[in-house]
Amino acid sequence: MKETENEGKNTAVEQECSDQHEGRIPDPLKDNLIRRMNRIEGQVKGVRSMIERDVYCDDILNQMSAVQSALHSVSRLLLESHINTCVMERLKEGDREVTAEFLKTVSKLMR
Repeated sequence: MKETENEGKNTAVEQECSDQHEGRIPDPLKDNLIRRMNRIEGQVKGVRSMIERDVYCDDILNQMSAVQSALHSVSRLLLESHINTCVMERLKEGDREVTAEFLKTVSKLMR
């Protein structure tokens, strides 16, 4: 039950951050991330097509590695922005819970 309570609290904190920092991803970064995600979407469709066409497994795996690398790159850019905006602002406001939230997020990214 405590986990559910904590999850509700985290959701409220996250919503509060969203409300306070509406549009917190700067437009140039947002545009960059969207362009990158569109390219990644194309790469994923290309991998599916390669599988459907029975392309040599090694070639498919190499393309999948490129997709994963591209996703990691997008994650790094967004993480950097998140640190410099929401995390820093919440720390300045004395919200120390953001540290645990941030560490949890980084842990998920490192899986």
